[in-house]
Amino acid sequence: MTLSIGIVGLPNVGKSTLFTALTSQGGLATDYPFASLEPNVGVVPVPDDRLQALADIVNPGRIVPAAVEFVDIAGLARGANEGGGMGNKFLASIRECDALIQVVRYFDSDHVTHSEGSINPERDVDILNTELILADIGTIERALPRLDKDARRDKDALPKHKLAGQMLNWLSEGNRAADYAFSSPEERKLLWDLHLISMKPMLYVANISEDELSGTAAQSAPTATLLGKELIVVSAKIEADITELAAEDPEAAAEFMQETGLKEGGLVRLIHEAYKLLGLQSFFTAGEMEVKAWTIPLGTKAPQAAGVIHTDFEKGFIKAETADFASYVEHGGEAGLRAVGKLRLEGKDYVVQDGDVMHFRFSKSK
Repeated sequence: MTLSIGIVGLPNVGKSTLFTALTSQGGLATDYPFASLEPNVGVVPVPDDRLQALADIVNPGRIVPAAVEFVDIAGLARGANEGGGMGNKFLASIRECDALIQVVRYFDSDHVTHSEGSINPERDVDILNTELILADIGTIERALPRLDKDARRDKDALPKHKLAGQMLNWLSEGNRAADYAFSSPEERKLLWDLHLISMKPMLYVANISEDELSGTAAQSAPTATLLGKELIVVSAKIEADITELAAEDPEAAAEFMQETGLKEGGLVRLIHEAYKLLGLQSFFTAGEMEVKAWTIPLGTKAPQAAGVIHTDFEKGFIKAETADFASYVEHGGEAGLRAVGKLRLEGKDYVVQDGDVMHFRFSKSK
C-alpha cells in the first residue's frame, strides 16, 4: 500500500518549499497566493536503514523500500467550503489523501506576504480547520435526506442516520470529525462513504525561519494552547537547501546538517510520524531477487500481510517462516536461523510485528 499524504495550509506558509524538500521534485515555490493551482505529486522512498542491513546478508538484485506519495495542495483560503479561492478543487484533492500535513507559518518575512496580513498560528490553524469542518457540515446536510429515507425503509439504516445527526451537531460546535468519540471501530465505519475530510488524521508542522532553527522556536511553539497536539518543528527552507545540496554533494549536506543541529532530515521525521499517526508498520521479504519493505497496519495477521504481496498468498496461506529483524541479522539470514532453531513457523493467527522478515508458504490450489 502506498500512503498518500496531502500537504495543506493557508497560502504562502511554505507548503511547496516543504514539498520540494521532501520529494526533490522542485514543486513550484513562489511568494504569491495560489501558485500551485494543480496539485504537485511526488512518490518518495521511505528511509529505513534495516533494508541495507538485510541486503548485506542476502546480496539481492535490488532493494525496494516502501513508498509514500506526497501531494502539494494549493493554499486553502477563507470561503473554500463555498468554493472560494478555488476551494472546490482543493477540497477534492484533500479527499483523495489518506492523511494530511498542515503547515503552520511561524516565520516572518518582508519578501513573502501572508494572506491574512500577519503571523498568527492559532488563527491560521482555526481558519483551515474551520473550512474543513464547514465542508463536512455541508456534506452531511446534503446526505441527511437520503439517510432519513433509508432509515424509514430499513431499520438497519437507523444507526447510520442517528450517527450522522450526532456528527452534524459535533461539527457544528467547531470540532473535527477525527476527534469524535466513536464507540467502536465498526461505528466509525458507518460514515465511511461520506468521506468526511476533517476525519483524516493530521500532522501539524511549524515552519520556522532559518535563523530560528537552532534557537528556541521548538520550545516556544505553543503546542498545548495552539492545538493540544504536538507540532513537528522544521525550517522548510533549510530542508529544501539540504535536499538540493545532497543531490550535488552528500558529504557537504551531512556537514551542513551537523552545523544546523539536525540529526535527520525532514523526510525521515515526517514519515515516521505519519506511520505512527496512521498506525502503520513495515515487514520485510529478503531473497536473491530483492529485499523489499511492505507497509501494513498495526495488528495485521500473517495471511493478510501475505495478501499485500499477492492475493493468492492470502487465499492459499499455509504458514509464514518468520524471524524478527534483530535475530535475522544476528544469525546471518535464514540458514543461520535454521541452524540454531530460531526460524519460526507462524500460522493464521500470528500478528505481524514491525521489522519481521517473512517468507510465506501457500497452496496454489486453494
